[in-house]
Amino acid sequence: MKLLVHLLRGIMCTAVAFSAAGAMAQSYPNKPVRLLVPFPAGGATDIFARVLSQKMGEKLGTTVIVENRPGAGGAIGSDVAAKAAADGYTLLLATSSTHSIGPALSTRLPYDTVRDFTPISHVGNAPSIMLVPNSSPAKTLKEWIDYAKKNPGKLNYASSGNGTIVQLTAELFKSQAGVFLVHIPYKGTALAIPDLVSGKVDVLFDSLPTGLPHVRDGRLRALAVTSAKRTSMAPELPAIAEVLPGYESNTWFGLYGPKALPADIVARVNTAVNQSLVDPEVKDKLARLGIEPVGSTPAQLGQMVAADAAKWHAIIVERKITGD
Repeated sequence: MKLLVHLLRGIMCTAVAFSAAGAMAQSYPNKPVRLLVPFPAGGATDIFARVLSQKMGEKLGTTVIVENRPGAGGAIGSDVAAKAAADGYTLLLATSSTHSIGPALSTRLPYDTVRDFTPISHVGNAPSIMLVPNSSPAKTLKEWIDYAKKNPGKLNYASSGNGTIVQLTAELFKSQAGVFLVHIPYKGTALAIPDLVSGKVDVLFDSLPTGLPHVRDGRLRALAVTSAKRTSMAPELPAIAEVLPGYESNTWFGLYGPKALPADIVARVNTAVNQSLVDPEVKDKLARLGIEPVGSTPAQLGQMVAADAAKWHAIIVERKITGD
């Protein structure tokens, strides 16, 4: 009899819990949603968040407030999101820096990028552009690779610093092309542009919005883009993968919630954000940032990030790259 009573109590508690969870999901959202950006205001991730938040708020029927929590390469804001209540009112706009590269460079993160987050949607990709001086003897990507192979150790590449996506993009290129280039780190790609124009630097993988204007002004030559396929933002440029099959390097953006976010809320937010990404106004604004809208299922985001993290971990280990 006592056993039966305990079983009935357990069933009732479970039913109450499911009922509460269902009621919460059905009433969601009934207050503003906080979208954490783990980088400073004014950067690409911040602007992306503000473009997305307005339209996403319309789809959800509430206000989505962007909150910047910068520091430690995105770890501070990501940690806040990881430790937030799993009620759908705190979301995170993560990037390849926070969830792919950061974990490979540091074992001291206060969270696990897989266990402590719930993936919602892969929201965007920002490919880079391969830039060389106008004085370079190579007019095509294949010619440049052949030229580099004939001059091992004589050519260099610039980056925005050790352990950055710019350095990793170049190191992945070196690995797949089989070329030896000397690394010259700068404090930002903008500082490397004058040396690239003058020919002191031989190649730079820069973002499309900052690199392409120099090409269109005739100051630099573009050889290719780093996306898996040609991008609509510069359709005249081939993808590196056309010469080096399988090559791809993007700064990706993904929407996450804390771990154990209820499936109904995940589905609601996923629908809202994916609908926002196909809005013409959103697509136009993102194109100006050099970002291609994506949209995905939660599972697709998880799979993409796992593959991306494995790729960068392999390059970081192989090339003995550090963030110092």
